[in-house]
Amino acid sequence: MTKKDYYEVLEVSKTASKEEIKKAYRKKAIQYHPDKNPGNKEAEEKFKEAAEAYEVLSDDNKKARYDQYGHAGVSGQSEFSGGMEDIFSRFGDIINDMGGMGGFRFGGFGGGGRQSVNRGSNLRVKVRLTLDEVANGTEKRLKLKKYIACKTCNGTGAEGSSGYATCNACKGTGHVTRVSNTILGRMQTSTVCSTCGGTGKIITKKCTSCYGEGIVQEEEVVSIKIPAGVAEGMQLTVSGKGNAARRGGINGDLIVVIEEEAHPELIRDGNDLIYSLVISIPDAILGATAEIPTVAGKVKIKVDAGTQSGKILRLRGKGIPDVNGLNVGDLLVSVNVWIPKDVTKEERATLEKLDKSKNFQPNPTKEDNSFFQRVRNLFE
Repeated sequence: MTKKDYYEVLEVSKTASKEEIKKAYRKKAIQYHPDKNPGNKEAEEKFKEAAEAYEVLSDDNKKARYDQYGHAGVSGQSEFSGGMEDIFSRFGDIINDMGGMGGFRFGGFGGGGRQSVNRGSNLRVKVRLTLDEVANGTEKRLKLKKYIACKTCNGTGAEGSSGYATCNACKGTGHVTRVSNTILGRMQTSTVCSTCGGTGKIITKKCTSCYGEGIVQEEEVVSIKIPAGVAEGMQLTVSGKGNAARRGGINGDLIVVIEEEAHPELIRDGNDLIYSLVISIPDAILGATAEIPTVAGKVKIKVDAGTQSGKILRLRGKGIPDVNGLNVGDLLVSVNVWIPKDVTKEERATLEKLDKSKNFQPNPTKEDNSFFQRVRNLFE
C-alpha cells in the first residue's frame, strides 16, 4: 500500500515550524486515540500513521532526508516495532500535555488503567566503512548475538495459555492505587504493581525454554541501510532491532557507530577530498595529463604548462555527499613538483646552463604569491 505524504497526514505545510508540527500531531493523536475509538481499526491505523509522520518531521535530519528523497530517504527509520505500546511509550507525554483528553487516560485501552510497558535494552555495534561506502551509501548485514522473544512461549514466559493468570494485587491493571489522608486532604497515588512488575499478569507455570523470562539469547542477522555521507563517530539508530523485552513489550534499538577506514590516496576534510599529485619538473614546465583517483573511479585532468608547486585544482562534485543529501563536496588536487636529490654530471651541466636563462629566474606572479593565502583559506 502506498504511504501518504507525511505533511498531508498532519495537515501542515513544508514550511511549518516544529511547534506547529507538534500541535498538529497532538490534534491527530487525540482525534484517533484508541480510547476514543474503541474497536475502530481505521482510527487505529490513522493514530499510527500520525505518529510515524511526527517521528520523521520532528527530527531535523530525518525531515531533511524525507524532503529530499521522500519515503525512501527514511525507510526503516520510522517504524514502531512495538505497535501501539511503542507509540504510547515514545509520545505519550506529548498527547497528555495537550489536556482536554475527554477523561480517558493515556495507554488505558478502555480499561481505565495503565500497564507498565517493558522495553528491551539497546544494542551498540561499530561498523567500519571504506571511503567508497561512505560516498555511495551501503547496506550491511550484521550477525548479532542478542536477546529475542522465546519462540516456544511467544515471549510470554508462560507454558501455554493456562500458564499465567491475572494478578490479584492489581486486578490486571499493572498498577496499584492508594488513597491517604494528609493535611492537604485526601491524596491518591498510583504506583507500578510490585507483584507482577506492572504486567498485570503472574506466571503460574514457567516456559521450559526460557525459564519464565520470555527471551532467549541467539544470533540474528540484521540488515541495515547506511546513507551516503556518514562520518567517523556518527551514530545511526535502527528502531526495534535491539534486545527483546522480558515477557513481551517493546524491543530496544540498535545503535550503529560509524568508523571510517583511511583511504590509501585520498584524505577526507568534511565533505571535500584532498589528493596530492606529484609531477616532474618537465611536466610542470611543459604541461601534462594526469590520472586522479576519485570515489567513483579514475579521472584524467590537465596540468597546464608552467604550473607552480602547491597549486590547488578543484574538481567540483567529486567529493562526499552531505548526509542530508543537500550538496556534494569537491575533490581538491594539490600539485607538488618533485625535486630529485641526486643528478648526473650531464644533468648538472644542463641545469647550470638553464639557470643562466632568463626564463628560469624566479619571477612569481600575483597569483603565485597568493598560494599561502589560498592554502590557509582551504583549511579554515
